[in-house]
Amino acid sequence: MDIETRKEQLDQRVINAVNRIGRQPSDIKLLAVSKTRPAATIRSLAALGQHAFGENYLQEAVEKIKQLADLELEGHFIGRIQRNKTAAVAENFDWAQSIDRLVIAERLSAQRPESLADLNVCIQVRMSEEAGKGGVSKEELFTLAETMATLPRINLRGLMTIPENTSDVEKQRMAFREMHSLYQKLKARHFTVDTLSMGMTGDFELAIEEGSTMIRVGTALFGPRDYY
Repeated sequence: MDIETRKEQLDQRVINAVNRIGRQPSDIKLLAVSKTRPAATIRSLAALGQHAFGENYLQEAVEKIKQLADLELEGHFIGRIQRNKTAAVAENFDWAQSIDRLVIAERLSAQRPESLADLNVCIQVRMSEEAGKGGVSKEELFTLAETMATLPRINLRGLMTIPENTSDVEKQRMAFREMHSLYQKLKARHFTVDTLSMGMTGDFELAIEEGSTMIRVGTALFGPRDYY
């Protein structure tokens, strides 16, 4: 199946999901997760109108950003941000979606070049206790957000989560519903907040039904991924 067909099918699935709950397709932003995909493939998808792309692997992503600079795409870093990665993220991306510690936000703020617009940021929330799962706890979320909102050169836009990997649909739904509640509370406190990034290839329709505003989709757009 070619990428154009995959995009058409994905768009239709989004339309079907929003229609079920009375939302509009324009309520949902599609982030194409392009890690491990070559620049040429990203260029093909951009030609179909896709503007926002998400990357996990920093070195690979920075190289592709350079190769695709003529397209003026919107780059989101969605991988775990370590201290030694903050400068490269601050200098090359439009969004950083996976902030879970104040020190990372502070470094991104200090290292964002003045020549660029403020870096849009989301706080990653940990909704399960799976080993290795990143994100701030629900209890610590609002304290972190209050401090981040005062930092210069970054713009607090909302929340991101990676839910528990489970086949229990009701468990997924409840996690998404809880995330939406946290998002609503954060939005009431900070006027810049407008983004709830949740839902991936296997669960984005459920996430849309529970209030997601941004879905992060890779396999459904590009096909199965070959890891290196």
